[in-house]
Amino acid sequence: MKHIILITGAGKGIGRAIALEFARAVRHHPDFEPVLLLSSRTAADLESISLECRAEGALTDTVKVDMADMADLRRLAAHIIERYGRIDCLVNNAGVGRFGSLFDMTEADFDYTMNTNLKGTFFLTQALFVMMERQHSGHIFFVTSVAATKAFRHSSIYCMSKFGQRGLVETMRLYARRCNVKITDVQPGAALTPMWGDVSDEMQALMMMPEDIAAPVVQAYLQPARTVVEEIVLRPTGGDLQEE
Repeated sequence: MKHIILITGAGKGIGRAIALEFARAVRHHPDFEPVLLLSSRTAADLESISLECRAEGALTDTVKVDMADMADLRRLAAHIIERYGRIDCLVNNAGVGRFGSLFDMTEADFDYTMNTNLKGTFFLTQALFVMMERQHSGHIFFVTSVAATKAFRHSSIYCMSKFGQRGLVETMRLYARRCNVKITDVQPGAALTPMWGDVSDEMQALMMMPEDIAAPVVQAYLQPARTVVEEIVLRPTGGDLQEE
């Protein structure tokens, strides 16, 4: 049976690593046939990750989507409904952030972060959960952050958005448990992704890599139907990076 798996923000970082990990799982699970529906804002990134996943034996489908654009979200949901008629896994990975002193944050910074991390995540989940509820099956992953439970001084808006996602996760559980849908909250600490910008070699040595997060996500999806991994918390061995 084919598994229709949507990964948002699949072009870079953790989303890219999750897509590759799902594709590579085919080697070890002969009955696992993923159809990886990959979305991102950048067409070139989608083409690249799609080719890599196909080389591993997975089927792929790509849709260029800006999670902050409601028209894009409606188009994505309609594409899934019309082409596949079902959705087995949604990985809410797409996320953005702007960082700095509380006093330097602007309305543009606020809207940029909230429109993707909260508005986009909420409305895509809303649209696709309807299908899962009807199927009486499915699995939704929310890639939140350790910043969903711990505040960081230079991450005021980002922390707000992630604390908000955590509220959505807990609310979704109340709906999901009634219809056999699994919910997993993935909380990574510092992982080397493009969101960090230029990172010194010294700091890189203290950080996780995207594939460190991807492997537990795929393992959680492949658990028996009777079992759900509700929370995955991953930090660098040395703990959270300290702010000055």
